[in-house]
Amino acid sequence: MIAPAASKERPLMKLRVLAVALATFALPALALAQAAKLPTKEPAKSAAAAAREAPLATVNGVAIPRQRADFLVRQQTARGAPDSEQLRLQVREVLINNEIIMQEAGRTGLAKRAEVQQQLELARQDIIVNSYLNDYIGKNPVTEAEIQQEYERAKQQTGTTEYKARHILVQSEDEATRLIGDIKKGGKFEELAQKHSIDSTKEKGGDLDWNVPGVYDKTFADAMVRLEKGKMTEAPVRTRFGFHVIQLDDVRPVKIPPLSEVKPRIQQRLAQLKIEKLVGELRAKARVE
Repeated sequence: MIAPAASKERPLMKLRVLAVALATFALPALALAQAAKLPTKEPAKSAAAAAREAPLATVNGVAIPRQRADFLVRQQTARGAPDSEQLRLQVREVLINNEIIMQEAGRTGLAKRAEVQQQLELARQDIIVNSYLNDYIGKNPVTEAEIQQEYERAKQQTGTTEYKARHILVQSEDEATRLIGDIKKGGKFEELAQKHSIDSTKEKGGDLDWNVPGVYDKTFADAMVRLEKGKMTEAPVRTRFGFHVIQLDDVRPVKIPPLSEVKPRIQQRLAQLKIEKLVGELRAKARVE
């Protein structure tokens, strides 16, 4: 009695196994069908991207990279020029003309001349050196604290008073002594300076305009600051330039500009000092023969 029931279940089990098998084989087929619907190529680049990668122009089959024009435009805008369609057209014309001339220079053999190659090498060195130094300053920038410190140092060195002086510069002590005597006798300082001084200020009667003592030779400055307004030195003042007769015309409090006004100049000067220090260190490690 049991055997017939088992006999009926076997076909049913076979049908279930067959259904599972068919489903299993159907999965890869479905996956393949779905994969067939996926794109097999990268999407096309946008028109703007394609335009950026396209050459700026082609001259006798030679492409001018658009990046070259972009670089020149950045240079001009960094110098204050507005980024405009007119500027870009001008840059394009310059690059086209340059390429035409370059090709002609190559055709004539001029580009292979020794002096041209030497200039190219010097230009190459300049570009690499300037790029290296700019990169160094970018990684070792002048700090706000360094700028403030230099500003305070300059203020201290400048002092609080500036002087308006004039002088007569001659080559010998005897001549300077004689000129002092002539002035004491009533001679005009300005006229004697125009006639006898060997300094470039002679045409202005020896006028040195307003300055702080720090701009002068120390011996000259020390003698000048000891004078009373309207007085001159009683004896010649010797410096590395010669012998001076100095007259003090006026004094006034010095006007020191605010930091905001001189900050760019201080920053540039400190950057230059950093570069000079770097070059000195590199030279110290180099073997120069």
